[in-house]
Amino acid sequence: MLTEKPSATSAPATRPAGAPADLDSLICYFEGEFVPLRDARVSIMTHAFMYGTAVFEGIRAYWNAEHEQLYGLFVREHIERIRRSCRIMLMEPIPSVDELVGLVVETVRRNHFREDVYIRPSFYKSTRAIGVRLHHLEHQLYILTLPFGNYIDTEHGVRLMTSSWRRNADEALPARGKIVGGYVNMAFQKSEAELNGFDEALVLTPDGHASEASAANLFVVRDGVLLTPPVSDDILEGITRRAIIELARDEKIPVEVRTIDRSELYVADEVFLCGTGVQVSPVIEIDHRKVGSGEVGPISSAIRSRYFDAVRGRLPEYRHWLTPIPKD
Repeated sequence: MLTEKPSATSAPATRPAGAPADLDSLICYFEGEFVPLRDARVSIMTHAFMYGTAVFEGIRAYWNAEHEQLYGLFVREHIERIRRSCRIMLMEPIPSVDELVGLVVETVRRNHFREDVYIRPSFYKSTRAIGVRLHHLEHQLYILTLPFGNYIDTEHGVRLMTSSWRRNADEALPARGKIVGGYVNMAFQKSEAELNGFDEALVLTPDGHASEASAANLFVVRDGVLLTPPVSDDILEGITRRAIIELARDEKIPVEVRTIDRSELYVADEVFLCGTGVQVSPVIEIDHRKVGSGEVGPISSAIRSRYFDAVRGRLPEYRHWLTPIPKD
């Protein structure tokens, strides 16, 4: 069983997420060049701006002060996924995985960060055109990166409410692709939860099963077994989700991938969310019902601690998750 190490979860003191001191001066990759963010501009006629016809990834990089090293997390895996999203959106040709990994690493390197950062590559339909379609449109690539702290409370636990907005079904707008326009669905869910005094939304599939949060995968602990919905329940094929399964199995925690009823969450021992943004965020309340004791549970706490040690390069057995960002 995992042993808790509370100190491992604490992030370095950084400015608030998404609020760097001088955003415009950060270097990004934009349509074939490295330029200051202030110079990366598109026309309001751009198809992606008008119709959401773009795909993206969110990648984190973690600063390890002891190593004086910034580690990109699952860079290659995110690039492989964005290329799959491009196929869904009829974007061809796309640079190779190696080329794109190189561009991501170089974009981060040029900014000389010494703190945790967020990296967002995006392919978008760049043709200036009116008309809803995917075909016969050009596309371009941007990569931006900025300092980034906690997207949600990873320490004390979050409160969920079941959203009245259902997850898009695969036959309507596939959740396995990170499609920009599809995130309006998540925005409805997130705002509904926050405006009702909660931290996050629990989202159901069209047939009423637990799918995920507004932008995070879901794990449930029942009787010592870690449960998570299958990719066929309209979830993003989460890279962090896959890492949590790997980590849990390494620690001999049983993992079961299966459909989860909404009411199962009400009787769960523990619940937590995971994803690039939320990282590992324990849930302490769902629909005004305490999860377990109403405190962060031991398995959630230990997995979170182990995860943060891994992403900061403290655990050699998980170095394959990391891409060191070169130093000048």
